Amino acid sequence: MNKKFKKSLFILLPILFGAFLIWYYLNKFTPKELNKIIYDLKHANYYWIFLSLFFGILSHISRAYRWHFMLEPLGFKPRLGNSIMAVLIAYLLNLAIPRSGEIGRAATMAKYENIPFEKGLGTIVAERIADIIMLLIILGIVFFLQANLILEYFSNTNPTTKIIILLIIVLLFFIGFKLLKKSTHKIVLKIKIFFNGLIEGVTSIFKMKKKGAFVFHTVFIWLMYILMFWAVTFTIPETSKLSFEAILVGFIAGAIAMSITNGGFGAYPVFVFKALLLYGINKESGTSFGLLMWSSQTIMVLLFGGLSFLFLPIYNRKK
Repeated sequence: MNKKFKKSLFILLPILFGAFLIWYYLNKFTPKELNKIIYDLKHANYYWIFLSLFFGILSHISRAYRWHFMLEPLGFKPRLGNSIMAVLIAYLLNLAIPRSGEIGRAATMAKYENIPFEKGLGTIVAERIADIIMLLIILGIVFFLQANLILEYFSNTNPTTKIIILLIIVLLFFIGFKLLKKSTHKIVLKIKIFFNGLIEGVTSIFKMKKKGAFVFHTVFIWLMYILMFWAVTFTIPETSKLSFEAILVGFIAGAIAMSITNGGFGAYPVFVFKALLLYGINKESGTSFGLLMWSSQTIMVLLFGGLSFLFLPIYNRKK
């Protein structure tokens, strides 16, 4: 299997998986149910969509600003405009290739702000760790509020295989780390330099002078994400009276969908409607809501990410 084929497979598999989900679940709808979804999309209250997008824009600006707190201990003070556009371009790239946005974001700042790629990537990894902690906190709140419902839903899940695979990965990583540490090969030395820069970027989270501001922006970013989801619930009557617990469960389901396919393509509406079924929302309304939520986010990323991609060289032309 050549490298080009592997890269193509890496890009295509999530897209094909998303397309399969769309085809599979649409085939389960009757013509009447499909007409209900089309009706919902046509008659949705788009005022709430624009409010949702406003919350999304605030989260992106906050993410870019938060990044500066991590770059400052490394001796870098990038312009906020470059940071915002790098974040928007990262989201755009993630629609095409999962997790490519982080690399693109670090590369953008290396080009326009002279921040070494490995150090920039290290700070982004540290950011992701903070975001994972926030997601786990939200998951903990959801589990606390809806423990009985979640346990009933996942009662048939067997985590043994996943735990075994995780332990094997950790063991292999530990052995590989020990071997690399002792090696003096030229290529290995270059890898060590790269990872040293990466580690320096990651540990910048502990060197920040404004830890309180970093925590505030982290909470703010995720609050905006939840408010994005909440605002869209008012677009159609069936979801307008969802409880806080239902919103959080649907939000978590959507976050999982975003992580397994390119920007949630195909998976987002399916995962969200499955979650909302637990709260008595029928599959047509749940699917309509999921489509409205996903499409509005995707259009925002395509629009602002595309504009950032075009405007970034103009913004930096003097430099």
